[in-house]
Amino acid sequence: MNVITKTLQLADGRTITIETGKVAKQTDGAVMLKMNNTVLLATVCAAKDAVPGTDFMPLQVDYREQYSAAGRFPGGFTKREGKASDNEILTSRLVDRVLRPLFPSNYHAEVFVNVMLLSADGVDQPDALAGFAASAALACSDIPFECPISEVRVARVNGEYVIDPTFEQMKEADMDIMVGASAENIMMVEGEMKEVSEQDLLGALKAAMDAIKPMCELQAELSKELGKDVKREYNHEVNDEALREQMNKECYQPAYDVTKQALEKQARQEAFDKILEDFKEKYFEAHPEITADSEISKDEYEAMMERYYHDVMRDAMRRCILDEGIRLDGRKTTDIRPIWCEVSPLPMPHGSAIFTRGETQSLSTCTLGTKLDEKLVDDVLEHGYMKFLLHYNFPPFCTGEAKAQRGVGRREIGHGHLAWRGLKGQIPEDFPYTVRLVSQILESNGSSSMATVCAGTLALMDAGVPMKKPVSGIAMGLIKNPGEEKYAVLSDILGDEDHLGDMDFKTTGTKDGLTATQMDIKCDGLSFEILEKALMQAKAGREYILGKLTETIAEPRAELKPQVPRIEAFDIPKEFIGAVIGPGGKIIQQMQEDTGATITIDEADGVGHVQVSAPDKASIDAAIAKIKAIVAIPEVGEVYEGTVRSIMPYGCFVEIMPGKDGLLHISEIDWKRLETVEEAGIKEGDKIKVKLLEIDPKTGKYKLSHRVLIEKPEGYVERPARERGERRERPERGERRDRRPDRGDRRNGDRRERPERHDHHEEAPRENAAPKDFSDSLDDMDF
Repeated sequence: MNVITKTLQLADGRTITIETGKVAKQTDGAVMLKMNNTVLLATVCAAKDAVPGTDFMPLQVDYREQYSAAGRFPGGFTKREGKASDNEILTSRLVDRVLRPLFPSNYHAEVFVNVMLLSADGVDQPDALAGFAASAALACSDIPFECPISEVRVARVNGEYVIDPTFEQMKEADMDIMVGASAENIMMVEGEMKEVSEQDLLGALKAAMDAIKPMCELQAELSKELGKDVKREYNHEVNDEALREQMNKECYQPAYDVTKQALEKQARQEAFDKILEDFKEKYFEAHPEITADSEISKDEYEAMMERYYHDVMRDAMRRCILDEGIRLDGRKTTDIRPIWCEVSPLPMPHGSAIFTRGETQSLSTCTLGTKLDEKLVDDVLEHGYMKFLLHYNFPPFCTGEAKAQRGVGRREIGHGHLAWRGLKGQIPEDFPYTVRLVSQILESNGSSSMATVCAGTLALMDAGVPMKKPVSGIAMGLIKNPGEEKYAVLSDILGDEDHLGDMDFKTTGTKDGLTATQMDIKCDGLSFEILEKALMQAKAGREYILGKLTETIAEPRAELKPQVPRIEAFDIPKEFIGAVIGPGGKIIQQMQEDTGATITIDEADGVGHVQVSAPDKASIDAAIAKIKAIVAIPEVGEVYEGTVRSIMPYGCFVEIMPGKDGLLHISEIDWKRLETVEEAGIKEGDKIKVKLLEIDPKTGKYKLSHRVLIEKPEGYVERPARERGERRERPERGERRDRRPDRGDRRNGDRRERPERHDHHEEAPRENAAPKDFSDSLDDMDF
């Protein structure tokens, strides 16, 4: 067993270890990556040959987290890992976007990269290490690959850039971005920020490049030590260089002319397609020997023509922009397509909006819900609830495709997540509603994720969500040919400019700074000077779009729409949570049944956070009154309307607040003397007004009075308080030994003669004897 281990130290002293040759030895490449208690296994397997007819890179990246890694059981009935979570899909996409451009353009064999989280203690974030592990597995294989890459997370904590921060450090960060790069070039950026400047983002990218370079050098050393720096040979394409040259000669100028005509998407595509079809017809007429049975079949020739024509269109579009500054739709490089917006196009959603920019259109709806509508997140290393959800849908009809719409794909999850990141920081944390945005893309030719951000902002404000600031987004492009100094940064790119260009750079932000970004770069040698130009041009474009949004709706609506459930939120002391809920939830369920409101209580930060929601204000007020009655503390001197709970010979117990009873003594019912409580006409369940006279400081018992609330009879004279007699001195007790003989005599049957008993009415009252009237004794008692 040839085990090779490589170790890298980060700036803060933590180490990352790469080990190969110990596990998963039947793969093309496998490594075990360790950082403290976090362990990842990355493997890569590639088919020996390409599937016939494949003209793209069939790469599949899967990142999976095992619940056993954190010592947890999976949820659900089956208690085993199921389909990939959103977090796993997003991490897979981050790795895929960095690896894919580095495979040779003519390599079409299926490649499967799997990264598994095997151990995690919740301190270090494993997703930041997945790209490093995947690239290291490729470095240990002979699969054709241009150069090693790595990924790091960069956070800014207290003004300092931190590489691969811990979960705890992220709580204080105002920037969270993932950067994927080779030793020389940035390939991918994605993350979120709290309204930071463009210069701050550039600083984070520079810090990431400094950290990634030694990671790539380590992989190069590992590959050379294993003898895998020489890659396998392959032949996945049939080519005819004469045909390629003929197509460049005959199709380039017609394609260039179509590029300059500034046609709409469908018309432009039809014009491009006609050029190719005309060439095919002419070519096959001139070469009748090419048939389905020839050495290179007609279908293979058509596949070659489509590949070569793609390159012709790419060159024509790029030269037209670089040489004449004319884009496919006739715009200049800094122009934004025409924009129109509308709010409340739909009558019943809580908020809705349409945002249209050129041939890209999003219809977004906003729904406001209660705490019960929060999303439960139960990932391996994250467990909690989400109050803001954003779902993005991309149906085939938005691009004119005639095919069925299936389930949500990875692309939809990724685009929706980017828009979610751009907007979430502008929703106040104390906003009591759960918010769900849904973006339906109705037309697409350009960045639909940035259209989602714009439409989402409008829908949120239309729903009355008190956004801190509106957010806009824009997608930027780049045209830069290798070896040329000339380049062009494009604002608000079209779909074809993304496909045929060198960069797709999306940014979202408010008037005060960036909130999210996503960048994919397809060219080498992209300098920070070009990046800065792209960022500043994007800022100008975002500000222009933001102006269009605020022209449509300047600020969030002051009032929620009538169909929105009303919510009131407030806090109660922690010790009253149990009293509000009651045994087995009995009290809170009864309150909900009585008022028609929905009540939720969440304990956090040492207090109980209460939300009361209902379709109307009356139900909310009734529920709040009941809750406040439970948590309220009775005050001496206050008057309460209570309920008689029980009747005793000496008075009755009255509930003045839920769960709080006090004694209404019989002497405090009325000014006149009562022999029984029933004499006053009081029964259990009756309502009676009482005043709280006193709270016993030792027992906390409440002393109530009803008579002080009624008029005192004329000439009423208060009975004087009974005087207690002086205690008589006890006679001195004799010594025990003097009494024992007497007691002993009693044991033997010797009893002293008892004095003769008298009838009670003839007996002279003793000084300490109980009074005949039982109520008189209660006058002197404290309750």
